[in-house]
Amino acid sequence: MKEETVHNKCPRCGSTHLISDPENGEMVCASCGLVVEEELIDRGPEWRAFTADEKQSRTRTGLGMSYTLYDKGLSTVFNGYRDAQGNRIKDETRIKMDRLRKYDNRSKFDETWKRNLSIAMAELDRVAAALHLPQSIKEQAALIYRRALKMDLIRGRSIDAFVAASIYAACRQSRIPRPLKEITKASTREHSEVARTYRLLIREMKLKMTVDDPLKFIPSIASKLNLRRDTEQYAVDILRRAKERQGLTGKDPRGIAAAALYMACIDNNDKRIQKDVAEAAGTTEVTLRNRLRGLESTLKSLLDTPEKEIHQIID
Repeated sequence: MKEETVHNKCPRCGSTHLISDPENGEMVCASCGLVVEEELIDRGPEWRAFTADEKQSRTRTGLGMSYTLYDKGLSTVFNGYRDAQGNRIKDETRIKMDRLRKYDNRSKFDETWKRNLSIAMAELDRVAAALHLPQSIKEQAALIYRRALKMDLIRGRSIDAFVAASIYAACRQSRIPRPLKEITKASTREHSEVARTYRLLIREMKLKMTVDDPLKFIPSIASKLNLRRDTEQYAVDILRRAKERQGLTGKDPRGIAAAALYMACIDNNDKRIQKDVAEAAGTTEVTLRNRLRGLESTLKSLLDTPEKEIHQIID
């Protein structure tokens, strides 16, 4: 606790000897113990520093730098109609400041790439909010878009398509399960155009994308089908056994996840029709049956369901 003498007086005893307790957010009278004020606001920084050099290095003002802002949040603005002493400025000076503010705002968008970023970052915020993406994914997608803009890949192409493709690339790199169809639904461009733009990003920027694991699609598909917890866990066990036998390579991960869930539904008597499972996974019934046959051949010695019974269900 820290003692300080202030001009405020204690309403009970009239003492001016008040003690401020920033940890509890209270101001207490040292004479009678009355809590004079509570819920004090801590206006200090959120970081701690133990040396003078550390304090100097962490000192900052304003908004932190962010790639999701077209100017990274580092630009300045003309603001207010008062001088340094807090007095209102004269009318002539105010008119001059209004003119300077207008010129300053126009100068920020003189270059084409600045106008491009202004439009793209607004679209990025909208799509990311619709998909409920974290701030880290937005930052990564903005960085990918800025690299594509610097390489002059966007000239003559759609800004919105590049934004959607950048978001999908960021999700793939961070292993966040967001299918391309879900992103294109939130975008203003067609699925085929966004997919073509994504392939262009991969080819020209030489991005290395990790292969999606079917396990990460199990929770979302099971949630859409409203499956029991034991059914979902059994589908995970099926995929793990198939992965040990190298039975998941070269196949669409969403189709394999759907097949594992459908097989788990049959074994646990939590049955769902193939059409519902395929729609929840964003695939077709033909793909579901093909992946189911592949899992059957891989795990026929491990599953409890007889092979003849599975053939009857498939056919």
